[in-house]
Amino acid sequence: MTKRELAELKKLARMPDSKIDFLDAPEAASPPTTLVGQFYRPVKQLISLRVDADVLAWFRGRGTKYQTYMNQVLRREMQTRPRS
Repeated sequence: MTKRELAELKKLARMPDSKIDFLDAPEAASPPTTLVGQFYRPVKQLISLRVDADVLAWFRGRGTKYQTYMNQVLRREMQTRPRS
């Protein structure tokens, strides 16, 4: 930074907020929502899980990505019910 820019920053730092003109500043945007699976990828953990045979058969009947679907069902349940 140049000496002039540093001096201007110091001058602004000493100025009270009520004296600063914010008219040309852009409005703050709302915080982005995180879409799981689009930009954020949760860490996967390998586990051993026992489920009833008919439940497993039902999930497997949905196709090759049945484990992904099981995870989606569990995530939806986790998000809709508060932790007790």
